[in-house]
Amino acid sequence: MRTALATVCCKGVLGAGALVAAGLVAAGCGGGGAPPTDVVLVTHDSFAVSKNVKRAFEQETGLTLRILQGGDANETLNRALLTAGDPQGDVIFGIDDSVLSRALAGDLLDEYRSPALAQLQPDFSSPDPHVTPIDHGEVCLNVDRGWFASHRVAPPATLADLTLDRYRNLLVVENPATSSPGLAFLLATVATYGDPGWETYWRALRANGVRVVDGWEEAYTQQFSGAAGSPGKRPIVVSYASSPAAEVIFASKPPATAPTAAVENGCYRQVEYAGILRGARNEPGAKKLIDFLLSERFQADVPGSMFVYPVRAGVRLPAAFTKHAVVPKDPLQLPAAEIDENRDRWVARWTEIVVR
Repeated sequence: MRTALATVCCKGVLGAGALVAAGLVAAGCGGGGAPPTDVVLVTHDSFAVSKNVKRAFEQETGLTLRILQGGDANETLNRALLTAGDPQGDVIFGIDDSVLSRALAGDLLDEYRSPALAQLQPDFSSPDPHVTPIDHGEVCLNVDRGWFASHRVAPPATLADLTLDRYRNLLVVENPATSSPGLAFLLATVATYGDPGWETYWRALRANGVRVVDGWEEAYTQQFSGAAGSPGKRPIVVSYASSPAAEVIFASKPPATAPTAAVENGCYRQVEYAGILRGARNEPGAKKLIDFLLSERFQADVPGSMFVYPVRAGVRLPAAFTKHAVVPKDPLQLPAAEIDENRDRWVARWTEIVVR
């Protein structure tokens, strides 16, 4: 059985035909020229919301919230770009920094500045009036505490440590061409070592026995030794700052100390945005949905439902997050425009250096 953590971090694929069919059903719900009675959220497979929170939105607005999930974040954006101006929904959620420039350049979104933006933490001011920040998550190295204790080896504390001989054949990472956390980790190395300095770093990782797999689920649940029930033998994996909290929350008997830990140094921040799709059938409802995504009720639901962090100030985190997870104080980030200009080249060079 897939855990909620796997659902969050490993984004599956919904067939294009299924997505189109679902969109057609939703599109018919408004009926003729009458005001729409629903609002449609287009998003990735990792989106989740508690039933009571969804119900609260519907009761407050009188609108039915319909959710169309279409694969991972990149697939969802690609499909939305193909129907720009004639969208299958009203709001899109899940555009992150690595693809933000594509969404803006594709004339996909209408401008909207929610009044609730005034409630955001200072770090998350919206970069463009077409998008609204909703959550953030940090991609970090995770380590198996038990493995390092039993082998009497100190776990790595920095990205540079991974090139040392004592960490030979211990690291598993995701392919940035096929994985969102894999891409984030590549961006972390670019942010740390510069361009083209990151290439030298990856050559050193390859020489030190890094293992590459296609996605998070294989890396974390099959290769990483610290995940519950995993047969893996590698005690270092690229995952999320919140992963240790998830290990505690989903344990059959929650331990006092998480069996894994996130390495705070070298974490890369991903911010997810929402926006109103240009040509939305229910623009007033879309604005209400954006406002609701920034509400305290929805923001408080974000950690437990999607294992990411709220952007609204003053939102209380679950106890497992405050005890076992970390919010990196100085996470790595790159400008969206720089990522957009170089992403394909970086991934191609990474493939040449590490895989071929």
